[in-house]
Amino acid sequence: MKDTEHWIAVADRSSVGPDSVIGVKAGDLDVALYNIDGQIYATHNICTHAQALLSEGWLDVTLLNALFTAVALRSRPAKAPITCDLKTFPVRIVGDAIQVNVSD
Repeated sequence: MKDTEHWIAVADRSSVGPDSVIGVKAGDLDVALYNIDGQIYATHNICTHAQALLSEGWLDVTLLNALFTAVALRSRPAKAPITCDLKTFPVRIVGDAIQVNVSD
């Protein structure tokens, strides 16, 4: 069985303040890190329309908290104009490093 996990350290835990979002790189991938109620989440940073960085938008913590927790980090578009899923990534904290698993 081959190891398919590819964890990349992308930021220090302290760099993502409460109820905020930042953009980082995981290799060549643009990733958005969210701190919602002390939990770190990661998604692709490019919006599903491929026209904006999610980390440059405003953060509606109530909406995102419901999105991330209610659907276990699998955001599903409800209706047009969103026609595809927002890619999410597993996150772990090792020491103070936020690591994102960018495995296929």
